[in-house]
Amino acid sequence: MAECKYNWPKARDRELIGHSIDRIDGPEKSSGRAKYTYDTNRPGLLFGRLVTCPYAHAKVNAVDTSKAGKMPGVKAVVVINGPGSEIQWAGDLVAAVAATTEPEAEDAARAIHVEYQQLPHLVQEEDLSKVPAASQKPLGEQRQGDPEKAFADPNAVIVEGYYGLPVITHCCLESHGSVAEWTADGRLKTWTSTQYVSGGPGEFGAGLRAQKVQVDDKDIETICQYIGGGFGSKFSVDRWGIVAAQLAQQAKRPVKLMLDRATELEIAGARPSEYAKIRVAASKDGTLTGWESESWGTGGMGPSGAPTIPYVIDVPNKSTKHTQVFTNIGPVRAWRAPNSPQACLVTMSAFDDLAAKLGMDPLAFLRKNINLAPEFLRKSYLEELDKASELAEWPKYWHPRGDKTAGPIKRGLGVSLHTWFGRGHAGTGQITVRPDGSVTVQSGTQDLGTGTRTVINIVAADTFGLPLEAVEVEIGDSRYPRDGASGGSTTVGGVSAWTRRGAVDARNELFAAVAPSLGTTPDQLEAREGHIRVKGDPSKSLTWKQACAKLGVKPIQTLGRNPGPCDLISGGVGGVQIADVSVDTETGIVKMNRMVAVQDCGLIIDMKTAESQVFGALIMGVCYSLYEEKVMDETLGIMLNPNMEFYKLAGIGDIGEFKVHMMTGPGYDERGVIGLGEPPVISPGAAISNAVANAIGVRVPTLPLTPEKVLAALEKGAVA
Repeated sequence: MAECKYNWPKARDRELIGHSIDRIDGPEKSSGRAKYTYDTNRPGLLFGRLVTCPYAHAKVNAVDTSKAGKMPGVKAVVVINGPGSEIQWAGDLVAAVAATTEPEAEDAARAIHVEYQQLPHLVQEEDLSKVPAASQKPLGEQRQGDPEKAFADPNAVIVEGYYGLPVITHCCLESHGSVAEWTADGRLKTWTSTQYVSGGPGEFGAGLRAQKVQVDDKDIETICQYIGGGFGSKFSVDRWGIVAAQLAQQAKRPVKLMLDRATELEIAGARPSEYAKIRVAASKDGTLTGWESESWGTGGMGPSGAPTIPYVIDVPNKSTKHTQVFTNIGPVRAWRAPNSPQACLVTMSAFDDLAAKLGMDPLAFLRKNINLAPEFLRKSYLEELDKASELAEWPKYWHPRGDKTAGPIKRGLGVSLHTWFGRGHAGTGQITVRPDGSVTVQSGTQDLGTGTRTVINIVAADTFGLPLEAVEVEIGDSRYPRDGASGGSTTVGGVSAWTRRGAVDARNELFAAVAPSLGTTPDQLEAREGHIRVKGDPSKSLTWKQACAKLGVKPIQTLGRNPGPCDLISGGVGGVQIADVSVDTETGIVKMNRMVAVQDCGLIIDMKTAESQVFGALIMGVCYSLYEEKVMDETLGIMLNPNMEFYKLAGIGDIGEFKVHMMTGPGYDERGVIGLGEPPVISPGAAISNAVANAIGVRVPTLPLTPEKVLAALEKGAVA
């Protein structure tokens, strides 16, 4: 990047940036001192409880709250979907109560009588032939080149396959919800589990005004110091957040309304499904020539988007069509890398099957076609494929499809590659340097547990030449300067850029204040090792506190912005993952041996939190590959596993060994900071599915790769 005063320090000058640093809020969390929304207990707190619809599709004919309103401890009752409302999924909200104790609130909620008229519903979409035409929305056909000619080539090697993955639900450790409290002067204060603190006041204001509650956005404060998971499901304050504020206003006392686990899993968000019938062609040397696909999926009653397939590798001759299916299963929400795990699974599975038919090593197949990937990622993909192969010991453990060793346990390797944009969001933060030497950074951003506080701390401290503990970071409150939502892998890029710009401006103001004392000009000063000193002459220096004392009584305050001068961030990363599995052909159980992840993300601010992002993504990947599914009852239209007993997630003994390698150094760092939250969660499904196919010799067509599905594929015995 062009030389600019805000540019990232060169590698030799980074005292903190790029190092492996513990999260500054680790002690708070590990000791239990960190307070989440669920831990917020205001004086006089009331407990909210919801009345939800038991039917997948129904009309509300009547709601009788008279009995509930007279019950002991009940202080407020709100009807959310009254007579005439149409309910589109089981678990949707009908009414809410607030009472002095949780049991009283639960009793009152049960006492609310609702009359429903049941309506026809649809909750299954895997078999498109059984979906009524009225529930289908074709999104059109996309064409490129001449796919018919590619498939008509007599020398082409062609495979056909069916692949897919089901709807899975968000499963945040801390469920969605808010605590709402009105002050005597009509202001609203909310503690909300949210991915968008700065957006809270506007959402609460608009939602309340729609319910005839008059309040200005400026009179609303949203706080979220810690959040127990979001993954794309907590951008909105949601209807239940608005209801909490309504109950609190009616009762004139603070109200806590958090979703219970069943409601959380039913309605707090789901990742759309994707199923696809695919035909793909290549020349005998493995060069891709043709692609045809018919895909479909559901995200409930709203739009779910169309995964872009083929994924990453753009086959020159292709025809694709996608159908959006509307079902009564609950709302779709962004789920870490929206639509990309789906696109990756169906694409990389089809490519792997084609490589198997060609008798090619899948790594060689991907290298052969890497020229069809985005041009700026081709070099990094080749480097990442080499590194992943080395870490996974690919030449030692990979074999042609179907492990031929004796015994029921079969081992296999599978590979996948992925990409994501991840450019930092727009945002601001205030930097304050006081005459006593203290430094504070304030912003309305939020830390989802990914290390946002730590990243801000590292960038500010490195810019000032101070240790981490010399900088105080205050975030998670909408009173602070506005920052963007944490989604799309945009947070670290956004906050690191505005922190760097604001800190450089503050540092330069300090240089101007102390330069006369050191007999030089501001441009000849540097901030290093807790001192302000003359470049090339460390003997001419002041300690940080001595330098700040030159400010007199007026602190320095600067506002860092992103975007702003100098391009400190960029977008577009690549990654490669290899899964190593063992499959018991007698029981169908898939065991994870290892997952190797090689990932680039531009300039890394904190190596430890960057690696942690990948570890977390791999865990989620194992979960959705082997266990997760929102199981819907076709007759009743309800979710059958809205609990942590039957909504399965991976345990510590299920994930195997993880090997993570971050691509850094020349060729990567110069691009600036790029987001990392989404990309490493994209490939696990494809890599694990391919590894299972490599182990047992047949494709298990859909995730999750349960024992039942593995045994069914073995019984069918059809090699894809």
